Amino acid sequence: MPRRPMRHRGLVISRPLTFSQFARQSAARVASVYTAKRQMHTAEVLQKSPPNSAGNKSVKNKLKAKKEQSESSSSEEEFDGNVQVDFAFFDPKADDFHGVKTLLQTYLDDKEWDLSGFVDLILEQTTVGSIVKIEDDEDNGIFALVTALNLGRYKDQKCMTEIREFLLKVSQEDVIDDLRSLLGKEAHSVGLLVSQRVTNLPPQLLPPLYDGLFNEVSWATEDEPTEELKNSFRFKFYIIVTKFYKLKTAGQKRKHSVNEEAIIYLKPEDEIFHKLSSWSFEFSLNSPQIAPHELRNYQQTGLVMSVKADKISTFQQQLQSLIEEP
Repeated sequence: MPRRPMRHRGLVISRPLTFSQFARQSAARVASVYTAKRQMHTAEVLQKSPPNSAGNKSVKNKLKAKKEQSESSSSEEEFDGNVQVDFAFFDPKADDFHGVKTLLQTYLDDKEWDLSGFVDLILEQTTVGSIVKIEDDEDNGIFALVTALNLGRYKDQKCMTEIREFLLKVSQEDVIDDLRSLLGKEAHSVGLLVSQRVTNLPPQLLPPLYDGLFNEVSWATEDEPTEELKNSFRFKFYIIVTKFYKLKTAGQKRKHSVNEEAIIYLKPEDEIFHKLSSWSFEFSLNSPQIAPHELRNYQQTGLVMSVKADKISTFQQQLQSLIEEP
Protein backbone atom coordinates (compact mmCIF):
# COMPACT_ATOMS: atom_id res chain seq x y z
CA MET A 1 0.00 0.00 0.00
CA PRO A 2 1.45 3.40 -0.94
CA ARG A 3 2.45 5.76 1.79
CA ARG A 4 0.38 8.78 2.54
CA PRO A 5 2.26 12.03 1.95
CA MET A 6 3.05 14.15 4.98
CA ARG A 7 0.81 17.16 5.50
CA HIS A 8 2.07 20.38 3.99
CA ARG A 9 4.69 22.30 5.90
CA GLY A 10 5.59 25.88 5.08
CA LEU A 11 9.06 26.95 4.03
CA VAL A 12 11.40 27.29 7.00
CA ILE A 13 14.40 29.59 6.73
CA SER A 14 17.07 28.93 9.32
CA ARG A 15 19.36 31.36 11.04
CA PRO A 16 23.08 31.10 10.30
CA LEU A 17 24.67 28.22 12.16
CA THR A 18 28.13 27.78 13.59
CA PHE A 19 29.79 24.83 15.26
CA SER A 20 32.02 24.61 18.29
CA GLN A 21 35.40 22.89 18.28
CA PHE A 22 33.57 19.93 19.85
CA ALA A 23 31.27 19.65 16.84
CA ARG A 24 34.13 20.04 14.38
CA GLN A 25 36.17 17.32 16.06
CA SER A 26 33.15 15.02 16.23
CA ALA A 27 32.52 15.58 12.55
CA ALA A 28 36.15 14.73 11.81
CA ARG A 29 35.82 11.39 13.61
CA VAL A 30 33.11 10.30 11.17
CA ALA A 31 34.81 11.82 8.13
CA SER A 32 36.25 8.50 7.00
CA VAL A 33 32.72 7.16 6.70
CA TYR A 34 31.20 10.11 4.90
CA THR A 35 34.27 11.20 2.85
CA ALA A 36 34.13 14.88 3.82
CA LYS A 37 33.78 17.16 6.85
CA ARG A 38 31.18 19.86 6.43
CA GLN A 39 30.11 22.90 8.43
CA MET A 40 26.57 24.24 8.19
CA HIS A 41 25.99 27.95 7.48
CA THR A 42 22.46 28.40 6.07
CA ALA A 43 19.62 25.97 5.50
CA GLU A 44 16.05 25.82 4.32
CA VAL A 45 13.63 22.94 4.72
CA LEU A 46 11.59 22.19 1.61
CA GLN A 47 8.39 20.15 1.55
CA LYS A 48 8.43 16.78 -0.14
CA SER A 49 6.38 15.67 -3.07
CA PRO A 50 4.28 12.46 -2.74
CA PRO A 51 6.15 9.18 -3.22
CA ASN A 52 6.48 7.94 -6.78
CA SER A 53 4.16 5.23 -8.00
CA ALA A 54 6.87 2.59 -7.95
CA GLY A 55 7.32 3.11 -4.24
CA ASN A 56 11.03 2.35 -4.43
CA LYS A 57 12.16 5.75 -3.19
CA SER A 58 10.27 7.95 -0.75
CA VAL A 59 11.80 11.40 -0.40
CA LYS A 60 9.90 12.88 2.49
CA ASN A 61 11.72 16.16 3.06
CA LYS A 62 14.68 17.98 1.61
CA LEU A 63 17.01 20.35 3.30
CA LYS A 64 19.12 22.50 1.02
CA ALA A 65 22.23 23.51 2.83
CA LYS A 66 25.09 25.77 1.92
CA LYS A 67 28.10 24.42 3.73
CA GLU A 68 31.84 24.78 3.93
CA GLN A 69 33.82 21.67 3.02
CA SER A 70 37.43 20.75 3.71
CA GLU A 71 39.33 18.08 1.82
CA SER A 72 41.95 17.93 4.58
CA SER A 73 41.93 14.95 6.93
CA SER A 74 43.08 17.08 9.87
CA SER A 75 40.39 17.81 12.46
CA GLU A 76 42.21 20.97 13.53
CA GLU A 77 42.06 22.76 10.18
CA GLU A 78 39.31 25.22 9.28
CA PHE A 79 36.66 24.35 6.71
CA ASP A 80 36.87 26.07 3.32
CA GLY A 81 35.05 25.99 -0.02
CA ASN A 82 31.30 25.94 -0.67
CA VAL A 83 29.10 23.06 -1.71
CA GLN A 84 25.34 22.88 -2.18
CA VAL A 85 23.87 19.89 -0.34
CA ASP A 86 20.38 18.42 -0.60
CA PHE A 87 19.51 16.25 2.39
CA ALA A 88 16.65 13.84 1.74
CA PHE A 89 14.66 11.31 3.80
CA PHE A 90 14.45 7.79 2.39
CA ASP A 91 12.78 4.52 3.30
CA PRO A 92 15.26 2.05 4.82
CA LYS A 93 16.68 -0.49 2.37
CA ALA A 94 19.29 -3.25 2.31
CA ASP A 95 21.97 -1.03 0.77
CA ASP A 96 21.97 1.06 3.96
CA PHE A 97 23.28 -1.79 6.10
CA HIS A 98 26.88 -0.68 6.61
CA GLY A 99 26.03 3.00 7.14
CA VAL A 100 23.35 2.21 9.72
CA LYS A 101 25.60 -0.27 11.48
CA THR A 102 28.30 2.41 11.75
CA LEU A 103 25.87 4.87 13.35
CA LEU A 104 24.78 2.23 15.88
CA GLN A 105 28.25 0.91 16.71
CA THR A 106 28.10 2.04 20.36
CA TYR A 107 24.32 1.84 20.82
CA LEU A 108 24.81 -0.62 23.70
CA ASP A 109 28.14 0.85 24.84
CA ASP A 110 30.95 -1.72 24.35
CA LYS A 111 28.69 -4.78 24.56
CA GLU A 112 29.28 -7.52 21.99
CA TRP A 113 25.84 -8.34 20.64
CA ASP A 114 23.90 -9.10 17.48
CA LEU A 115 24.14 -5.59 16.05
CA SER A 116 23.87 -6.93 12.50
CA GLY A 117 20.56 -8.59 13.35
CA PHE A 118 19.32 -5.34 14.89
CA VAL A 119 20.23 -3.40 11.74
CA ASP A 120 18.41 -6.00 9.65
CA LEU A 121 15.22 -5.44 11.68
CA ILE A 122 15.47 -1.68 11.13
CA LEU A 123 15.98 -2.05 7.38
CA GLU A 124 13.23 -4.64 6.94
CA GLN A 125 10.62 -2.31 8.53
CA THR A 126 10.11 0.00 5.57
CA THR A 127 6.70 1.47 6.47
CA VAL A 128 7.95 3.14 9.67
CA GLY A 129 11.39 4.71 9.83
CA SER A 130 13.60 7.04 7.82
CA ILE A 131 17.20 7.27 6.68
CA VAL A 132 18.77 10.68 6.01
CA LYS A 133 21.23 10.95 3.13
CA ILE A 134 22.53 13.49 0.67
CA GLU A 135 20.39 13.15 -2.42
CA ASP A 136 22.17 11.66 -5.44
CA ASP A 137 25.31 11.05 -3.34
CA GLU A 138 27.42 8.36 -5.00
CA ASP A 139 28.97 7.44 -1.64
CA ASN A 140 25.51 6.67 -0.21
CA GLY A 141 26.62 8.08 3.14
CA ILE A 142 24.05 7.92 5.94
CA PHE A 143 23.75 10.94 8.22
CA ALA A 144 20.84 9.91 10.45
CA LEU A 145 18.22 7.29 11.11
CA VAL A 146 15.04 7.22 13.16
CA THR A 147 12.62 4.35 13.70
CA ALA A 148 10.44 2.63 16.29
CA LEU A 149 10.50 -1.16 16.77
CA ASN A 150 7.85 -3.06 18.71
CA LEU A 151 9.52 -4.92 21.57
CA GLY A 152 6.85 -7.61 21.66
CA ARG A 153 6.77 -8.22 17.92
CA TYR A 154 10.51 -8.88 17.83
CA LYS A 155 10.89 -10.38 21.32
CA ASP A 156 12.27 -13.69 20.04
CA GLN A 157 15.00 -12.09 17.94
CA LYS A 158 18.47 -12.57 19.39
CA CYS A 159 19.26 -8.85 19.23
CA MET A 160 16.12 -7.93 21.18
CA THR A 161 16.88 -10.53 23.83
CA GLU A 162 20.33 -9.00 24.22
CA ILE A 163 18.91 -5.48 24.42
CA ARG A 164 16.55 -6.58 27.21
CA GLU A 165 19.41 -8.25 29.08
CA PHE A 166 21.60 -5.17 28.73
CA LEU A 167 18.91 -2.75 29.96
CA LEU A 168 18.08 -4.93 32.98
CA LYS A 169 21.77 -5.24 33.82
CA VAL A 170 22.44 -1.47 33.82
CA SER A 171 19.09 -0.49 35.36
CA GLN A 172 18.70 1.05 38.79
CA GLU A 173 16.67 -0.46 41.61
CA ASP A 174 14.08 2.31 41.81
CA VAL A 175 12.88 1.73 38.23
CA ILE A 176 13.76 -1.89 37.50
CA ASP A 177 10.23 -3.14 38.17
CA ASP A 178 8.80 -0.59 35.73
CA LEU A 179 11.46 -1.49 33.17
CA ARG A 180 10.87 -5.22 33.60
CA SER A 181 7.15 -4.66 33.03
CA LEU A 182 7.70 -2.76 29.77
CA LEU A 183 10.18 -5.36 28.56
CA GLY A 184 7.88 -8.23 29.53
CA LYS A 185 4.09 -8.25 29.90
CA GLU A 186 3.60 -4.85 28.27
CA ALA A 187 6.17 -5.31 25.51
CA HIS A 188 3.56 -5.52 22.73
CA SER A 189 2.58 -1.89 23.41
CA VAL A 190 6.16 -0.58 23.69
CA GLY A 191 8.19 0.93 20.89
CA LEU A 192 11.98 1.07 21.06
CA LEU A 193 12.61 4.53 19.61
CA VAL A 194 15.99 4.45 17.86
CA SER A 195 17.48 7.77 16.76
CA GLN A 196 21.14 8.09 15.79
CA ARG A 197 22.94 10.67 13.65
CA VAL A 198 26.20 12.43 12.97
CA THR A 199 27.05 15.29 15.31
CA ASN A 200 26.67 18.17 12.88
CA LEU A 201 23.36 17.27 11.25
CA PRO A 202 21.42 20.54 10.73
CA PRO A 203 18.92 20.85 13.60
CA GLN A 204 16.25 22.17 11.22
CA LEU A 205 15.85 18.56 10.05
CA LEU A 206 14.69 17.35 13.45
CA PRO A 207 11.03 18.50 13.52
CA PRO A 208 10.15 17.05 10.08
CA LEU A 209 12.18 13.93 10.85
CA TYR A 210 10.24 13.19 14.04
CA ASP A 211 6.93 14.39 12.60
CA GLY A 212 7.46 11.92 9.78
CA LEU A 213 8.16 9.08 12.18
CA PHE A 214 5.10 9.64 14.35
CA ASN A 215 2.88 10.19 11.30
CA GLU A 216 4.06 6.85 9.94
CA VAL A 217 3.33 5.15 13.25
CA SER A 218 -0.21 6.55 13.13
CA TRP A 219 -0.74 5.56 9.49
CA ALA A 220 0.57 2.05 10.15
CA THR A 221 -2.25 1.46 12.66
CA GLU A 222 -4.66 1.90 9.74
CA ASP A 223 -2.73 0.84 6.66
CA GLU A 224 -0.84 -2.32 7.61
CA PRO A 225 -2.28 -5.41 5.88
CA THR A 226 -3.19 -7.41 9.01
CA GLU A 227 -4.71 -6.57 12.39
CA GLU A 228 -1.66 -8.03 14.10
CA LEU A 229 0.64 -5.61 12.26
CA LYS A 230 -1.73 -2.69 12.85
CA ASN A 231 -1.76 -3.45 16.57
CA SER A 232 2.04 -3.67 16.65
CA PHE A 233 2.18 0.09 16.02
CA ARG A 234 -0.40 1.06 18.64
CA PHE A 235 2.27 2.09 21.09
CA LYS A 236 1.45 3.18 24.62
CA PHE A 237 5.08 3.72 25.63
CA TYR A 238 8.43 4.42 24.04
CA ILE A 239 11.81 3.41 25.44
CA ILE A 240 14.78 5.55 24.40
CA VAL A 241 18.44 4.61 24.87
CA THR A 242 20.81 7.53 24.43
CA LYS A 243 23.83 9.36 25.89
CA PHE A 244 24.54 12.76 27.40
CA TYR A 245 27.37 14.59 29.13
CA LYS A 246 27.21 14.92 32.91
CA LEU A 247 29.35 17.26 34.98
CA LYS A 248 31.97 15.35 36.94
CA THR A 249 32.02 15.46 40.72
CA ALA A 250 34.40 17.84 42.47
CA GLY A 251 36.99 15.11 42.93
CA GLN A 252 36.99 14.22 39.24
CA LYS A 253 37.27 17.73 37.78
CA ARG A 254 40.44 19.64 37.09
CA LYS A 255 38.95 23.10 37.39
CA HIS A 256 35.42 24.20 38.05
CA SER A 257 33.51 27.00 36.35
CA VAL A 258 30.36 28.46 37.89
CA ASN A 259 28.94 28.71 34.37
CA GLU A 260 29.13 24.99 33.69
CA GLU A 261 25.82 23.22 33.11
CA ALA A 262 25.10 20.08 35.13
CA ILE A 263 24.03 18.24 31.96
CA ILE A 264 24.81 18.74 28.28
CA TYR A 265 22.60 16.82 25.88
CA LEU A 266 24.25 15.50 22.73
CA LYS A 267 20.88 15.65 20.97
CA PRO A 268 18.58 18.60 21.81
CA GLU A 269 15.44 16.46 21.62
CA ASP A 270 16.75 14.26 24.45
CA GLU A 271 16.29 17.12 26.90
CA ILE A 272 12.61 17.30 25.94
CA PHE A 273 12.16 13.54 26.15
CA HIS A 274 13.90 13.58 29.55
CA LYS A 275 11.51 16.19 30.95
CA LEU A 276 8.49 14.33 29.59
CA SER A 277 9.62 10.88 30.69
CA SER A 278 7.69 8.82 33.23
CA TRP A 279 10.97 7.51 34.58
CA SER A 280 14.61 7.37 33.57
CA PHE A 281 17.95 6.11 34.77
CA GLU A 282 21.61 6.69 34.02
CA PHE A 283 24.37 4.14 33.57
CA SER A 284 28.14 4.27 33.27
CA LEU A 285 29.81 3.75 29.91
CA ASN A 286 32.82 1.52 29.35
CA SER A 287 33.57 2.35 25.73
CA PRO A 288 36.60 4.63 25.09
CA GLN A 289 35.72 8.32 25.16
CA ILE A 290 37.56 11.12 23.40
CA ALA A 291 36.16 14.33 24.87
CA PRO A 292 37.02 17.75 23.41
CA HIS A 293 38.81 20.26 25.62
CA GLU A 294 35.67 22.25 26.43
CA LEU A 295 34.06 19.10 27.88
CA ARG A 296 37.04 18.04 29.99
CA ASN A 297 34.93 18.42 33.16
CA TYR A 298 32.18 16.18 31.80
CA GLN A 299 31.69 12.44 31.66
CA GLN A 300 29.67 10.86 28.87
CA THR A 301 26.90 8.83 30.48
CA GLY A 302 24.22 6.43 29.25
CA LEU A 303 20.58 7.40 29.65
CA VAL A 304 17.43 5.27 29.35
CA MET A 305 14.00 6.93 29.33
CA SER A 306 10.39 5.79 29.20
CA VAL A 307 7.97 8.22 27.56
CA LYS A 308 4.22 7.67 27.32
CA ALA A 309 2.86 7.82 23.78
CA ASP A 310 0.31 10.45 24.78
CA LYS A 311 3.23 12.84 25.43
CA ILE A 312 4.41 12.75 21.83
CA SER A 313 2.30 15.66 20.59
CA THR A 314 3.74 17.79 23.39
CA PHE A 315 7.23 16.63 22.41
CA GLN A 316 6.66 17.64 18.78
CA GLN A 317 5.43 21.10 19.77
CA GLN A 318 8.32 21.69 22.14
CA LEU A 319 10.89 20.46 19.62
CA GLN A 320 9.54 22.84 16.97
CA SER A 321 9.68 25.72 19.43
CA LEU A 322 13.22 24.81 20.47
CA ILE A 323 14.50 24.76 16.89
CA GLU A 324 12.76 28.04 16.07
CA GLU A 325 14.27 29.88 19.05
CA PRO A 326 16.44 32.83 17.91
